[in-house]
Amino acid sequence: MRKLNLVVAGTAFLFTAGAASAQDVGDPAAGEKVFNKCKACHAVGEGAKNKIGPELNGIVGDKPSADRGGYKFSKPFQDWAADKAAWDSELLTTWLSDPRGTVKGTKMAFAGLKKPEELTNVIAYLASFDESGGKQDPAEALKAAAAK
Repeated sequence: MRKLNLVVAGTAFLFTAGAASAQDVGDPAAGEKVFNKCKACHAVGEGAKNKIGPELNGIVGDKPSADRGGYKFSKPFQDWAADKAAWDSELLTTWLSDPRGTVKGTKMAFAGLKKPEELTNVIAYLASFDESGGKQDPAEALKAAAAK
């Protein structure tokens, strides 16, 4: 009987841990609505092009750099990005919650997203696009980005 209780408890733990991981990814559909705040400057999806800001296809897992598809970043952003490995959930959360506070002198004028669920959801939405603007599994993209 004791072994059975341990098996049941272990199974419940694994199920709960899996559910928590899935929740941590966020909701791409809700993130698409949050992305409406970003559309004036950024594009994502098939045919996305640079606007005032760079297009964001494949941003999750990509290295922050001085050049993204022909978009020229500010010198302060270039300096900040130089030692960053990849845009993962943590780095995107830092950046999207306060771009101007994160990089003094950035060209990005957006004040940032303050609600944790908006951040998680918009990151899931961005993670759902590969480099060409096609759809991909956001959980896999975020997992790969975290491993870089």
